Amino acid sequence: MGMLKEFKEFAVKGNLVDIAVGFVMGAAFKQVVTSFTGGIVSPLIGLVFKADFRDLKYVITEGVADATGKVT
Repeated sequence: MGMLKEFKEFAVKGNLVDIAVGFVMGAAFKQVVTSFTGGIVSPLIGLVFKADFRDLKYVITEGVADATGKVT
């Protein structure tokens, strides 16, 4: 019962709105950082090292184990 009372006090103080605003701002900031990294930082690093990160990928292949458990 005490937790419900504490939650009501928390919600009434307006902190719930502050958390919602912080969450939205955090999501927007994440998008800004992602765009900045993908649009500015990665191409600059690609120019320095003469690499195109858009074509860079790592392919994981499936391993096949024999009866003893050794991967071939």
